[in-house]
Amino acid sequence: MKIAFYTLGCKVNQNETGALEQLFCDNGFSLAQPTEDADVYIVNSCTVTAGGDKKSRQWLRRAKRQNPDAVTVLTGCYPQAFPQEASQATEADIITGSKNRAHLLDNVLSFLQTRERIVDIAPHQQRDLFEELPMESLAGHTRAFMKIEDGCNRRCAYCVIPRARGNVRSRQEENILKELAVLARAGYREVVFSGINLSSYGQDTQTNLAQIVKKAAQVEGIERIRLGSLEPDLLDDACIQQMAAVKELCPQFHLSLQSGCTPTLRRMRRVYTADEYRTVVRKLRASFPGATFTTDIIVGFPGETEEEFAETVSFVREIGFLKVHVFSYSRRAGTPAYDMPDQVDESVKAQRNHLLQKEADAVRSEIIRAREGQTVEVLLEKPVAKDRYTGYTKEYIPVLIHAPGHVQGEIVPARLGSFDGERCTADPLM
Repeated sequence: MKIAFYTLGCKVNQNETGALEQLFCDNGFSLAQPTEDADVYIVNSCTVTAGGDKKSRQWLRRAKRQNPDAVTVLTGCYPQAFPQEASQATEADIITGSKNRAHLLDNVLSFLQTRERIVDIAPHQQRDLFEELPMESLAGHTRAFMKIEDGCNRRCAYCVIPRARGNVRSRQEENILKELAVLARAGYREVVFSGINLSSYGQDTQTNLAQIVKKAAQVEGIERIRLGSLEPDLLDDACIQQMAAVKELCPQFHLSLQSGCTPTLRRMRRVYTADEYRTVVRKLRASFPGATFTTDIIVGFPGETEEEFAETVSFVREIGFLKVHVFSYSRRAGTPAYDMPDQVDESVKAQRNHLLQKEADAVRSEIIRAREGQTVEVLLEKPVAKDRYTGYTKEYIPVLIHAPGHVQGEIVPARLGSFDGERCTADPLM
């Protein structure tokens, strides 16, 4: 039988979809090509914004029109956070949440036998454990994305994710290292650790992120370790020092910011100030020479004034981010910010989004152009022509490289050339 997936949201969702693809394919299903009808359509939903919920349901309706006899499945964060609302989604034959993912196969097989609608949304419990959904390969990727943490214990004013994901749950070290060894034997040289609140890894298992990074670097064949989004306040001095001793750790840090203005951060219920964020960046730069920083920023949060927005713009230039993902604040039912006073007009949000992204792009260009002539190591990721590949350096500089004699997935030393606004040219040194 043919199966098709549609994934919205973060890298964690994408990782989980990959694991589900493997689960179904190991049990007799095959992935439908984009031009093929499928027998089963599964949407792995994101509920960060109400727009994500709408997209999930629209995709399922389109799937039903394309193949009325197909099985349609709504799973992921949307049903988990809003089970009553999601259960009314008549376009879905099966509705499950972000818990008990492995049980989804049984639900689909059951529906194929009985054609009876299934709503199976198990609530998160305080003592839930990390759910294992291992992957042995990642089709189309030269970097291995691995989810090692789930859940979040924080309660930011704009965020509904704790309702969708539950409390912090960490993957057992032995399972991480075992899967890493399998991926390394399959030819992967770089692993990217991801999580809903990755910095919280180990809080429930008496370990920490720095320790698993150190152990992962000892797996034969793993040459690079890259970290997903991090909370700046959880990177204390000991953690930074321990990670700096791991030469395989990529010196690129995605530090969640959301705003460069402390009063705005306070309204968001973030637990650090702009100055504390600045201090963490300074410490990381001292421990990781040449480090780069990426981040996320929300503009137009309730109460954000022009002066506060200007502070964020100035902060972006001061820190010198390699890349900034700019989001306009979206009101989300079920969060404290939904009912906050002084909601910002949509047109103002759009204007601020445009201005900040323009500034961030200018900063990015300056940072990359300043690295012209540097010696780097490039992971050859996507072949685009004969002997030409796109790829990334350890610092996450995007590269176009002419590398005859090398193959996809290799890491090669190179010298950076000019930046064309999208990628740097690079020439291999061997």
